[in-house]
Amino acid sequence: MLRSLMSAITVSFVLVSGCNNAKSPDAAAKEVARAEQKADAEVSKTEESASNDLGTAAGKVEDKVVAFNNTAAKDAYNRAVAQADGDRKVALAKCSALGGDDQKRCKEQADANYDAAKASAKATAQSEKQ
Repeated sequence: MLRSLMSAITVSFVLVSGCNNAKSPDAAAKEVARAEQKADAEVSKTEESASNDLGTAAGKVEDKVVAFNNTAAKDAYNRAVAQADGDRKVALAKCSALGGDDQKRCKEQADANYDAAKASAKATAQSEKQ
């Protein structure tokens, strides 16, 4: 029993003392080179993943910007049409004070101004949409 205990202690001592031995310069250089290669590969993989993530996010942002600009163009069109409609109503109210041919020409002019304002608003909205 004492002999087997002594053998176990000796084997353990040999194994533990072998862990702290310095490696040869060639073995250490190879281990360092492998570690550097692994580190470089990990960094490259992480950079590629980050680049892909940023590209995807940028595409989503671009889509949102386009949607925002299109909504802004539509809202500007709606505002311009509302303004033209209001201007037309005011002009027609003023026309009611006139009589005969003057009233008819006044209403035609109000309608023409309204149609021109709507066409202009539509053209502007179309040019701003993406």
